[in-house]
Amino acid sequence: VDHLEFPEGTRLSWLSQTTLSVDETMETVRRLREKFPQLEDPPSDDICYATQNRQVAVKEIAKEADLVIVVGSANSSNSVRLVEVALDAGASASYRIDDISEFEDHWLDGVKKVGVTSGASVPDDLVQDVLSYLAEHGHPDADAVRTADESLVFSLPQELRRDLKAAGQL
Repeated sequence: VDHLEFPEGTRLSWLSQTTLSVDETMETVRRLREKFPQLEDPPSDDICYATQNRQVAVKEIAKEADLVIVVGSANSSNSVRLVEVALDAGASASYRIDDISEFEDHWLDGVKKVGVTSGASVPDDLVQDVLSYLAEHGHPDADAVRTADESLVFSLPQELRRDLKAAGQL
């Protein structure tokens, strides 16, 4: 931000990569607004709702959990970011795993409360595997933390709906 320069009267708008932390994005926007008061917001919130909701939930979980496990791929910016958000929000430890095979038993040493979350596109069965493992290893009680209702539905493209209907699959 400090090195940005634009001619007087230039129309400016901000956009963000969807997996950036909401807090980091808003801090950058705040700094941009200080330097460029004419800065315009994007037409709609361009931070992915699933990413934002998970980050908000992880902040809540991290307030009470000694350990936060994030199920998601190492090449998922969203999953990697969730580990950072958990640590920044107060979790003593947080680890990202692709699946339960990467879980290390010693992570549970001295841990009273474990939080579990996942990247936005992680299959539920991978999360359930972690919850089952935790139940078998002294952490049987799972409470859902709901910070938002995700009720968006994305329709299939018209061409795909047409093809599926023709194939009798819709």
